Amino acid sequence: MSARVKQYADEEGGSPLSSPEEGGGTAVLERPETREETQHSDNGDADRYSHYVSADKIAESKLTGRPVVALCGKVWVPRHDPSRYPVCPDCKRIYEQMKQGGF
Repeated sequence: MSARVKQYADEEGGSPLSSPEEGGGTAVLERPETREETQHSDNGDADRYSHYVSADKIAESKLTGRPVVALCGKVWVPRHDPSRYPVCPDCKRIYEQMKQGGF
């Protein structure tokens, strides 16, 4: 039991949920308000790499605004010029493995 419900139960002589036919009120469980602060530094390009994605998926994303998935697994909506960033090392490694394997 939370402290708030326990305090109420001690004052009133029982849990407000134990006999709902008495009193006809509604028990309210309060919980402290918590806020999660997230930092949005650059609209999804926090790692500052250009990633490998099929040209068809990029074109589709530009039309629909839906996110794409890079070879390395990063999911984002492309908005920046990829030529301004170095190539993601994981994407490059995966791409090279795919070329050697004949994919």
